[in-house]
Amino acid sequence: MSISLTPEQIDRIIEMAWEDRTPFEAITFQFGITEMETKALMRKELKRSSYELWRKRVTNRKTKHQKLRNFEEGRFKCTRQRQISNNKIAKR
Repeated sequence: MSISLTPEQIDRIIEMAWEDRTPFEAITFQFGITEMETKALMRKELKRSSYELWRKRVTNRKTKHQKLRNFEEGRFKCTRQRQISNNKIAKR
């Protein structure tokens, strides 16, 4: 991985990767790392059993890939998103 990430960014990427409705494209957009780099990061940072469980869960999951989605409900937002992104704009 050519991009150096802070521990906070790594934690957020792992959290986003675990979320079923967060596509890999959102991780790429926010952090500039590809799906393959995300998988490599997960392999490096998680215990082997946790990584294998995660891979089993996300393999062929339609919600993890923007192009495979078949719903138009909009994107899922984590309840902690404002805290994590330090967004200063008030939500109305």
